[in-house]
Amino acid sequence: MEIVIISIVAFFVSILTFFSGFGLGTILTPIFMLFFPVELAIALTGIVHFLNNIFKLFLVGKNADKEVLIRFGIPAVIAAFIGSYILLNIVDLKPLFTYQISNNTYVVYPVKFIISIILIVFASLDLIPYFQKLEFSKSKLPIGGIFSGFFGGLSGNQGALRTAFLIKAGLSKEAFVATAVVVSTFVDFTRLSIYATRLSAIDFYENKILIISATLSAIAGAYIGNKLLKKVTLKSLQIFVAVMVIIIAIGLGSGIL
Repeated sequence: MEIVIISIVAFFVSILTFFSGFGLGTILTPIFMLFFPVELAIALTGIVHFLNNIFKLFLVGKNADKEVLIRFGIPAVIAAFIGSYILLNIVDLKPLFTYQISNNTYVVYPVKFIISIILIVFASLDLIPYFQKLEFSKSKLPIGGIFSGFFGGLSGNQGALRTAFLIKAGLSKEAFVATAVVVSTFVDFTRLSIYATRLSAIDFYENKILIISATLSAIAGAYIGNKLLKKVTLKSLQIFVAVMVIIIAIGLGSGIL
């Protein structure tokens, strides 16, 4: 059942990423978390996200701006290493606390609590008008790379911050999209390399059908989105998805999920 659900979500969300303003990782990560432990969910999402980015590189990668890649991309990769390392080292921490409702006992783990906060913050970027208009000057590119890469490594959420910083870099539409894809690909490669040092390879092998199915679904969605829906905006759907992400995040942070 999880293969069907995740693949369907990957397909439709991948279409939305071309025009909606929110990313594949932001939405797919909490869906994976419904079926897998947090650290494995982030890693599996990272694989789908990375393979989907490889496909996008063939579509638009040649238009990437080299100067911005250096100023933004290098700090992002370094910060992604740090964020990924922190994720792996908070997985085994003892529970923060436990509580009971009726006859049910809920356990709140540090990793789920931290990731839930991050998901809520990033989902809020799609709900609060102030954050939607938030942009940064070109001189802040290295800082943007650090923040985007760090949270990409820690939680898989990097798109919102990356966009906020790159949008003012003076890039053409084509260069903006291509540069974002290249940076995201390198961040994904970095964090997956770190995850692989701790997560058993058998986890990936045992879930290979899920990974392949979700990746192919995301690629199909990316192709359709790139061809048909570039100029469409679905604000109401964006708000709905952001609210759903927040609800799932609350469930994670409270120990219910």
